[in-house]
Formats: sequence, C-alpha cells, structure tokens
Amino acid sequence: MTNTTLNFQTAPGHQVLAAAGKKILRPGGRTATEQLFQWAEFQPGETVLELAASFGTSAIALAKRFGVRVVGVEKDPDSVARARANIQAAGLVGQVEVIEGDVFHLEEIPGQFDYVLAEAILTMQSAPGKAKILRSIHNHLKSGGKFLSHELLARTRETEIHQALAQVIRVNSTPLSETGWMSACATAGLKVQQHQTGPMALLELRQMSQDEGLGNTARILWNILTHPAIRNRVLEMHRVFDRYRRDLGYITLCAIAEPSQSDS
Repeated sequence: MTNTTLNFQTAPGHQVLAAAGKKILRPGGRTATEQLFQWAEFQPGETVLELAASFGTSAIALAKRFGVRVVGVEKDPDSVARARANIQAAGLVGQVEVIEGDVFHLEEIPGQFDYVLAEAILTMQSAPGKAKILRSIHNHLKSGGKFLSHELLARTRETEIHQALAQVIRVNSTPLSETGWMSACATAGLKVQQHQTGPMALLELRQMSQDEGLGNTARILWNILTHPAIRNRVLEMHRVFDRYRRDLGYITLCAIAEPSQSDS
C-alpha cells in the first residue's frame, strides 16, 4: 500500500489504482503492449522516445530486452529522481535517460528517434491536445520512424462515455472510435499501418492476474478490501466499465511518420 496521503476521493483513477498496488495501468494490459513490440521489430542501437516514463521501469525493460537506447519524458520531478536511481541501479546510465518534461512541450527534447512510444497518454487529452502531441510526435520521428500507441477505445456513444469516465476517473478521459484514432494520426502525418482492438478489462480478475501475477493480484485485492476509500473508488470505476463493456475497449496502433512538406 502506497501514497497513503493521497486524497482518494478526488485523485485521478490511475493514482488510486497505483496506490492499491496496481502496476499495469494500460487498458489492454501486457498483451496489448507485447503486440506493439512485435510490430516495432526493435533493433539493437535504435532509439526510443517514451512519453510519461514514470519510474523508468518500461524504459529499463526495453533497453535490457532489445538493446535499444531510450529517452523517457516524465513531468513529475519525484518520479524523475526515482527513475534515475533505478537506471543507475540497473547499470544502464548512458543507454537509458529520463528527462523532466511535459508531453505538451516535446519541442524542448532534442533530436529525432526511430520510435515514439505512448501508452494511455492521448486518451486523457482534449481534441486540440491530442492534435498538438501527435504533431510533436511526428516531428520527433525520423522519416519512416514508428509511432507505437496504446489507448482507450470508444466503439460507440463517445460523448456519453466521455462524460461518464470524466466523472468517475476525475480526469478528462476522452477515448475515440477506431476511425477517430486513425484519423487523428493521419492528420498529424502518421500513417497507421497496423492496428488491433480488444476488450477493456483493466479491473477484471482474469486480466489482472495475467498482468500483475497471482501474488501482486492478491495484494491489490487485499488493499481494496481493507481500505474503504480505495474500495469505493475502485467499485465506482468498475461499475462504469461494466456498464459500457460493449462499447469500451482498447486500441493499439503502429503508425509510420510520413515526410513533412518541408522534407519533400
């Protein structure tokens, strides 16, 4: 149990779940992330820009598994400090770096990359916010580089789902339809070459066990059961997810950066 000083009534849903011990907070879980990695076909020495790198856990795992060089962007200074300590402990200084920065100001991050990885980032932004971040992603990709995305999908009733999620998660969660996500990418010069959709089962026991393992799943359930403030918020989220189970899902996309007009 962490973040005991968090105001569980008003905190964003992902912070509540993290306080309960949940480590995988993406709508499609590990399965969806693994699909992105298959599409990426990472090669040793290639470069990855990861948005919202948090404690550097996924950046470190990518570097170890594929031999890539990773630059992570993270807004919270405490998370940046923890990420840097984790990188040093992993012996990956020079191969992995986490920079304090905002996804709305990626122009402050120098260079271009072979890949940009963003999971459960764009869903939380308004339409103009999505467009701004996607343009910045395009600008940070080498020509032909790959944008790897994993977001929340609203198959139908987008406006109704947005309102329900915003109320229960306490953030501006605005999932798009399959066509909507692909169109948003295309407008930014990111041509979707592969995509996949599936059910959003973030709080379902089966997916939780697959994502977290049996031991951590048991710890999460214990924290939910024994802390009423967390339990109330999790049950509230679960009810909304269940109400829209036919309409909510996840989408993974692999998009290629097309040359900008200035490059052509």
